[in-house]
Order: sequence, then structure tokens, then C-alpha cells
Amino acid sequence: MSAPSVQIELTRIFIREMVDLQIIELSEVGGTRSFPIVIGMTEACAIERRRKGCSVERPQTHDLLATVIEELGATVDRIEIVALKEKTFFAQIILRRGSKEFVIDARPSDAIAIGVACNAPMFATEEVIAEASAAPNDLIPPLVHDQDAEDADDAEDADDADDADDADEDDGEDDGEDDGEDDGEDLFGDPDKKTDED
Repeated sequence: MSAPSVQIELTRIFIREMVDLQIIELSEVGGTRSFPIVIGMTEACAIERRRKGCSVERPQTHDLLATVIEELGATVDRIEIVALKEKTFFAQIILRRGSKEFVIDARPSDAIAIGVACNAPMFATEEVIAEASAAPNDLIPPLVHDQDAEDADDAEDADDADDADDADEDDGEDDGEDDGEDDGEDLFGDPDKKTDED
């Protein structure tokens, strides 16, 4: 008898161009638990492209596999995350052709990319969700954590530089210097503009 499965969905994807390892977040449907899976840049870009509905001139690997499955008369019935061993996830792609079911072992990154390409539902065993959601940070390699810390340091340095520039401008105004710009009006930038990091 197979282990009980819980439906999950892809809720977030984090792409950092400076590192090869990317992170996706999977969450249980109708629940509060979630957990990260570290994947490669190729798979992350393929998943993100599909989510945004972007097309490419030539089919990528996961698009090709989805087409092959369809041409052979089968469908991707579902994706299952079936195990978590030593911080490594194991997945299966469940194909269906007529009344026959095929179970294909796969890396979670490939399985999820194909599932997204085919709009197939995703599931994880209760054991996987319970273990992965209990300590999600333990599943992320130090390299990714180090990059996050470096990004935070860079942001802090940028804020310090901005504060220093603001202080210099204030000193200039106090000395009665006129730089030719209208106070209170930003002519070249939008003060409310935010930078999204994906």
C-alpha cells in the first residue's frame, strides 16, 4: 500500500544569477506547511518560463519530453515527491495511457518542470512534507545561504552609501549652496520605485 499523499503546489521560485543552485518553494494545497527544493539553473528557468507563459523558438528539453509523451498517446497524470533521504528528494512521474499506469523515477527538478509543462498536479507523501517543513533551512546548502548573506551585506553597504550621500546633500543645503535643482522634486528617478528580486 502506497504512503498517503498530500497535494502540493509551486508557490515561489527564487532565481539568483550569481549561483548555479536555485530554490523553489512547494506548499501543501489548503494547508500551511511548505518546504524548499534546491534545483539547477536550467530547470529553474524552464519552470519560470512556463509559469509566465513565455514561448521559445525551439523546444527545450522538458518541452521535448512533454511532446514525446503526448505523441506516444500518454499523459502526465501526476508528479509525486516520494522520499527525502539525507536532504535529497526523490520523485516520480506518473504517466497514464488508457487504463495502464507507468511510474518513472526522476529528480524532483525534472519531474516538476515536466509537470508544469503538462499542467499536471503534484503530490508529496505526508512523511516528506512533515520532515521537510519541520526544518526547511537545513535543506538549503551553505553556498546558497552564503550568497543570501552576501546580497544582504551588499544591500546594507548600498544603504550606508545612500545615507552618506544624503548627509552630504544636507550639508550643502545648510551652507546655502544652490545646485540648480528644485527641492523636493526628483527629476530623474521615482522615489517609490522598488526593485524586485527573483
